[in-house]
Amino acid sequence: MSEPMSPSVGLAVIHLFCKPFPNFDGEALVNAVKAAENNGVSVVSVSMLGHKADLAFMGVAADMRQLKALQTGIQHAGLEIVDSYVSLTEVSEYAKGMPQEMLNARLYPQLPPAGKNAWCFYPMSKRRDPEQNWFTLEFDKRKELMEEHGKSGRTFAGRVIQMVTGSAGLDDFEWGVTLFGVHPDDLKEVVYTMRFDEASAVYADFGAFYVGMVTPVEELIHHI
Repeated sequence: MSEPMSPSVGLAVIHLFCKPFPNFDGEALVNAVKAAENNGVSVVSVSMLGHKADLAFMGVAADMRQLKALQTGIQHAGLEIVDSYVSLTEVSEYAKGMPQEMLNARLYPQLPPAGKNAWCFYPMSKRRDPEQNWFTLEFDKRKELMEEHGKSGRTFAGRVIQMVTGSAGLDDFEWGVTLFGVHPDDLKEVVYTMRFDEASAVYADFGAFYVGMVTPVEELIHHI
């Protein structure tokens, strides 16, 4: 057996966006998810809206090999993976000094959060344009802008939980953002509000948005 492939700190994360083949097997999908959970993977299953995907799975685990096993099980159940994203849980460099309990919540999240079934995912990066290069700003300026950005996000406490995972060197963008909300308009409002912050309005680039509803896999298979 190959050795586990684990980050030195935090957890590995995969987002899988899927559509069913004609041979889709709902029972096999349920078994694949349950097998992953029995091997220590936290799995969030999502009923998707729109043409991009019909269902999605967010897997979080200490061992990337277990995420690969989940991916393979999903494919063997008759699902085509039409898009994916790979990242790691992380603590921002601007979060130094925060209580360890809060840092641990970012590194080792408990998913899915209760009562927040509206779900959204999008990737993002910071710009490197000549006049808008995030990475040439002094650290103190970047920290100031991120503190402003965080203050905007905290106004949605109780309504939205944001999970930001790092993907520099792992996928096409630098971060993946997963939002869990009480209502779908909570997701819309938090993204709209935070885009007015300078860290986002001037320096952020976004990828495709995916939206859906957190749904137990046993129920999800009947939506296909």
